[in-house]
Amino acid sequence: MTAVGRGTARRPISANVAQVGAALVVAFGVIAAGAGYWQLVRSADLSSSPDDPAVIAAARDTPRGLIEDRHGTVLASNKKDADGEPYRVYKDKSMSPVIGYASRYYGTAGLERAYNAQLSGIARSDPLAEALRKFQATPYDPQNLTLSISLPLQKAALAGLGSDRGAVVMLDPRTGQVLALASNPTFDASAIADPATAQEAWTAVNADPAQPLLPRATLGTYVPGSVLKIVTAMGGLDSGALTAATKFPQQPAAEKNGLVVSGFTIKDGHHPFTDGTVLDLPDATEVSCNIYYALAGLKEGGGALDSMARRLGFYAPLPFDLPTATSQLTNGGGPLPGGFLDDVELANAAYGQGETLVTPLQMALVASTVANGGLLMKPQLVTAISGRSGTTTIASQSMGQVLSAADDAVVKQAMMQAVEGKYGRLFTTGAAVPGIPTAGKSGTAQLGGTGEPHSWFIGFAPVDHPQIAIAVLVEHGGRGGSRASPLAGQLMKLFFDTEATS
Repeated sequence: MTAVGRGTARRPISANVAQVGAALVVAFGVIAAGAGYWQLVRSADLSSSPDDPAVIAAARDTPRGLIEDRHGTVLASNKKDADGEPYRVYKDKSMSPVIGYASRYYGTAGLERAYNAQLSGIARSDPLAEALRKFQATPYDPQNLTLSISLPLQKAALAGLGSDRGAVVMLDPRTGQVLALASNPTFDASAIADPATAQEAWTAVNADPAQPLLPRATLGTYVPGSVLKIVTAMGGLDSGALTAATKFPQQPAAEKNGLVVSGFTIKDGHHPFTDGTVLDLPDATEVSCNIYYALAGLKEGGGALDSMARRLGFYAPLPFDLPTATSQLTNGGGPLPGGFLDDVELANAAYGQGETLVTPLQMALVASTVANGGLLMKPQLVTAISGRSGTTTIASQSMGQVLSAADDAVVKQAMMQAVEGKYGRLFTTGAAVPGIPTAGKSGTAQLGGTGEPHSWFIGFAPVDHPQIAIAVLVEHGGRGGSRASPLAGQLMKLFFDTEATS
């Protein structure tokens, strides 16, 4: 039937009803889709958010899951205060920058924050168990974490740093599993977690000018010095600009008189024993020739150097269990490829000066990639998560083939000469593991002014089938060979004495 007004035809009522019905169907569809997205797709993220009320309540009322090292040593457990409420207790201060703390007054940090929901029992590692959790009578299932870290190696790294500020990263290049992630100075996480001592401990640690709350291995950024030459070598070989036999005829004279780049003079006179010798890539790496690497950087160009750095993880936070600072070759914004301002900046960056900044974890990954035939493995701390619902093992992951096996072999040979060679051992004192072919590169990062430079070493062993890769950074430790290299050698030897497998 058609409704008719005064001279005006009206549309059929059925048509209006149909349109309203269609609009309601669309509206309810949008609502259902939105609800499904938040309830299903984003449910795990929301329920595990550190500021979720359920997470906060669980953290206060439920004993958190244990955290263990690779050998089953309990690193984080629980006690109860006089009111019967649980609080966290940590086994060793060397682990504080990694595990962090869980405090009812000051929140969480480190792995305690990254895995807060799992440790509190709000989130579960098994997707099916997580989906059914809300229907269970006991919804909380605190999960235990198993770490790849070895507490003995972690303690030895911290002891080796002694009173010096710095960081040590040790990892298995085949899997990316982190065996040590030491930062010095450290702090007493148990004192921050204990309600009876929390306020005093918190005030003291925040007032300490040495910044013990800064996890230097992951969030500290440093001028790398000559360890960055390995990235330059990788970029040059990958782009075809360099080969193992590449030589620069002007290099010997420039070692004496300086290399003039766009009016700026680069000097390098710390290896007079090569006087008059035109070096190739392995030999230049062995004697850590700044002139050679400045010329190499100019030849390969900023684009190739930037491309290799990005493939290694520069210019973005690393995919890791903990937050990481960003490493860089330059602050960017310049007109040259890679964002370099000019050839002067590029030449200086190629041997690790200029505006280059890196984290110790990033440089450990550089060493690990060379050790692993050019294949970069994702760094990993947590290897398993377990609770009443079962255990989930977290597999190793590749981040891609960064360098071909053939080019990688050239870098590996150069790094072996830098440790085992006649001249190389003068720059990497103590780095060689007795009886085990060792590769590496030391670095002396000049900072300007009157202070001592940062001391660096990156390396791996055994050369033919590497099991351990390492990065050592000692703030203001002097030459790379005087502080970082011998510490790296001691720690790698300890690894082979106590941890190594076939």
